[in-house]
Amino acid sequence: MSIIEMNQEGTRNWHDSVILSDCLEVLQQMPSNMIDLIVTSPPYADSRKSTYGGIHPDQYVNWFLPISNELKRVLKDDGTFILNIKEKVVNGERHTYVMELILEMRKQGWLWTEEFIWHKKNCYPGKWSNRFRDAWERCLQFNKQKQFNMYQESVMVPMGDWAKSRLKNLSETDKKRDNSKVESGFGKNISNWVGRDLAYPTNVLHFATECGNRKHSAAFPKELPTWFIKLFTKEGDLVLDPFLGSGTTSVTAKELGRYYTGIEINEEYYNLSLSNISLAKKKHQSSQQDIVQLNII
Repeated sequence: MSIIEMNQEGTRNWHDSVILSDCLEVLQQMPSNMIDLIVTSPPYADSRKSTYGGIHPDQYVNWFLPISNELKRVLKDDGTFILNIKEKVVNGERHTYVMELILEMRKQGWLWTEEFIWHKKNCYPGKWSNRFRDAWERCLQFNKQKQFNMYQESVMVPMGDWAKSRLKNLSETDKKRDNSKVESGFGKNISNWVGRDLAYPTNVLHFATECGNRKHSAAFPKELPTWFIKLFTKEGDLVLDPFLGSGTTSVTAKELGRYYTGIEINEEYYNLSLSNISLAKKKHQSSQQDIVQLNII
């Protein structure tokens, strides 16, 4: 079953819309070059069998490639696709389906631009017989071209106490671009940071796992889509999550003044996402009313 809202003209309304259906079927109906940012976390291989059926690791790439092909079509040329994913352990070793997927997506025409690491800073301690508990997941960045929208200043972080002592007495080397000794192509000019309050972040994101949303088996924290929505979109842009789950991406997009499109195949999670988005809209409207009242005063 597919539920797609219609506007007054009888055409599909993709902005601020949540659709109950298989994402591949819906994506095939969407116009090309419409989405500014895709942020999603699909079911991992052999995971969430009770709710999503599970996909065997050996079949994961073939299952996902038709979806990624449609995502590439609906994404704008200057848009970005963020894929939150993690390899599964099979027969005592990490399966290679994530690496295989990256290679196959590159054959589709995707550029594998960057890889962010989500460090789960509240991960519980523990171990198996031959490994420790996972405390990180991949957030793979894909683009259609080398030039894409990116608003780096929106995710800058405080400089930190290190700057107070490190920037006090600069050497002559600190005052010019000092190229990396390992010939990585990266360089630094320490003097550029004098007087700054904010610095650019690294590609390791330290966010706690979702603890407040116990009605979904694998909800990621709001901080995760928030960070990427701020980095790759501006207000009024359209954010897509084809595996919406409990609605976290759409909720965050709404709170940040972006439009959202969400697709969810599980009816229970679809209804949960509608409830969470409705609550977010009420909070957003309430905050806007407070702002208006303050301006009047």
